[in-house]
Amino acid sequence: MASFLGNIFGRKSMSVIGVDIGSSAIKVVQLARRRGRAILETYGELALGPYAGGEIGQATNLSPEKISECLADLIREAKVTTNLAALSISYASSLITMIEMPAVPERELASMIPLEARKYIPVALSEVALDWSIIPKAPSAGTGRNFGDHESAPLPSEKLDVLLVAIHQDTIARYQTIVEKAKLAASFFEIEIFSAVRSVLDQDAACHMVIDLGAASTKVYVVERGVVRASHVINRGSQDITLALSAGLSISLREAETMKHDLGSVFAINKMNAEEVITLALDYIFSEANRVLIDYQKRKNTNISLVTLVGGGARLEGITEIAAKHLQSDVVIGNPFGKTQAPAFLEDVLKKTGPEFAVAIGIALRRLQEFD
Repeated sequence: MASFLGNIFGRKSMSVIGVDIGSSAIKVVQLARRRGRAILETYGELALGPYAGGEIGQATNLSPEKISECLADLIREAKVTTNLAALSISYASSLITMIEMPAVPERELASMIPLEARKYIPVALSEVALDWSIIPKAPSAGTGRNFGDHESAPLPSEKLDVLLVAIHQDTIARYQTIVEKAKLAASFFEIEIFSAVRSVLDQDAACHMVIDLGAASTKVYVVERGVVRASHVINRGSQDITLALSAGLSISLREAETMKHDLGSVFAINKMNAEEVITLALDYIFSEANRVLIDYQKRKNTNISLVTLVGGGARLEGITEIAAKHLQSDVVIGNPFGKTQAPAFLEDVLKKTGPEFAVAIGIALRRLQEFD
């Protein structure tokens, strides 16, 4: 916990918290705005495994009421001082896809999208919340037309890329229950993909890949000019590394989870076995990510210049070298706290823990924008 940060910077009248409810832990980050900068006031993380009768680091499937209890405990322990919040929704609870539509005025497009969406959504549209966004074309490929201007007349041959997002109403109701029972004032929910990207990337023209190594799964996002262009889920995550270490080194899950974040200790016990176990566990994840990378580069005739790792699994020592070997690209660890202002003496701590808080920071940054 780092609740003393608020005392260092002084009290701020308008603070917000970003809440990331993962499968194995909840993270919160409290930010305030001062002189155009996002100020870190407090942050914290609480493992969900023990609340389900399991170990720290294990994925869970808790009820909204139990999650609310965990969240209330974390808010109290982290000494959060505001109830102005925003929550992330897990990628697995949503549908995100890119569709191609005729280049027609936006008002006409709005009536066409639901009809097209039926091809991609396996339930009745009345059961989901549907949203979409036109993906801007590269400047060199632009036509100079403003499709939001209903006086314009796009050529029939022109096409638009549209990002389509759907969330089941039951999922929204579940998060609303969590918010109400935790006594938070949440102005919006956001799918975690957008929060993670906001926290570690800027809106430049380069094509990047973000790999979020969660406990139960790994999410792969391709981002170009600040826009998510492709996404993929790999059904393995850092929990699989813990299980592999436990089995490979004949140690308990608790010991394996602790050692996973302190590989010096693991290697001191059995360096060769630990390296082999971890490498085997990561090989599948990064091989799948590399398949996504190659496929996108071929389809779009472009080059992914950088891969950024976030999530709890990104804290593994030496993971950038393992990832780079598979991806044949430059690989870095994301530094979400780099977009906030915090005391200099915390720089090393925040850089180390930062990857785990990418989603919470990203959604808190968006919540702050409401007061700009």
